[in-house]
Amino acid sequence: MAFLNPRALRWKIAALTAAACCAVAAVIGVLVHQAMAERGERTGNDRIAARMAAAEREYTRTGTAPLDVEVLTPGQLAEPLAKALAAKDKNGLYATWYDRKPPNWYWLWAAMPVEGDRVLVARTDMSAEVRGLQLLDRSIVKAVLAALLVVVPLAALATEPMNRRLRRGSRTARAIAAGDLDARIGPGGRARDEITEMSAAMDEMAAALQLKLEGERRFTADVAHELRTPLMGLSTAAGLLPEDDEAAGLVRDRARALNGLVEDLLEISRLDAGAEQARTDAVPLGELVADVVRRTQTPTVVTVGAAPVVETDPRRVERIVVNLVTNAHRHGAAPVEVTVTGARMAVRDHGPGFPAELLDEGPQRFRTGSAERGRGHGLGLTIALGQAGVLGARLTFANAPDGGAVATLDLAPGPD
Repeated sequence: MAFLNPRALRWKIAALTAAACCAVAAVIGVLVHQAMAERGERTGNDRIAARMAAAEREYTRTGTAPLDVEVLTPGQLAEPLAKALAAKDKNGLYATWYDRKPPNWYWLWAAMPVEGDRVLVARTDMSAEVRGLQLLDRSIVKAVLAALLVVVPLAALATEPMNRRLRRGSRTARAIAAGDLDARIGPGGRARDEITEMSAAMDEMAAALQLKLEGERRFTADVAHELRTPLMGLSTAAGLLPEDDEAAGLVRDRARALNGLVEDLLEISRLDAGAEQARTDAVPLGELVADVVRRTQTPTVVTVGAAPVVETDPRRVERIVVNLVTNAHRHGAAPVEVTVTGARMAVRDHGPGFPAELLDEGPQRFRTGSAERGRGHGLGLTIALGQAGVLGARLTFANAPDGGAVATLDLAPGPD
């Protein structure tokens, strides 16, 4: 499904939204964590400071310390606390050491020198502040995850109108590529954004393309029609020339070739205009193809498998078969083989194969693609492809792995 496609635009936007939320949450979380950590340390320092002040007063007055304060010598101090006491500022009353390692988890120690080479040592448990800080961190993480569970789907749904407009543009572009030159994206509603500008530009491009193609089609049809009358006169005059004259035979041959070219141009103009409609009938495909190939009077090998009766237009199938077989003999190499299986027919030669441009872009009129395929006008395959479109069939072109061109006509194509 398109909605679940991880490469879809909606999920990229949702991922960017999630990344932005995580970045903001990370910055806020770090700031809050530092603030709460500093607050906890201040609380511990205030607590230990009050205890050390009370212990100093008690020791000065009585020579003894409260029960929660130890009286030690400097040599009995833990090394970190001793270093802190040695580095203590002269104006400082006591030194502190925050022990985060076992077995004294999260204890804040304080040491204060007193008379008699003694040191008052007190400690306060900071685990409550640490647990509170850990609980805060977990709460922030849970809040971020809960927000992502809401933000990501909402971001994906919020992009649906934009995705719908983009999909509409894609469908329109495919329809234009398939030959529907009247297809347009149309206005994008009240939105006035980059997608609207792109849609308007595509519609303008499609309209300009339609005008150019219609002008080309009219020009081709007009030229073909205008050539028909003088060609008829030329063919008639060529028929009056002596039969045994070599020059006369050459004139008649060129007149027939020119007449065939004009008829092909007229047929292409009708196909381009969409004026052709198939008249279907029940036809035994194998027998039809074999008969058509036989009438081409070419050395073509025909193999008919399980070929059922199909509903199609036999005249258009005949036109396709003649063009494919003629193209194989003219531009390929023997042997030329025609295979009919089911509703599918394949024509294969053993020549240099179809050129890469034809395989990528399809047949183009007045372009054969490569010199090794021979000379021609490139109209035969173009007409065959157009007639296949009228039949609702699929005509594909490929090269065989062991060499040669293969054209396949499928009269009952399945979904792509």
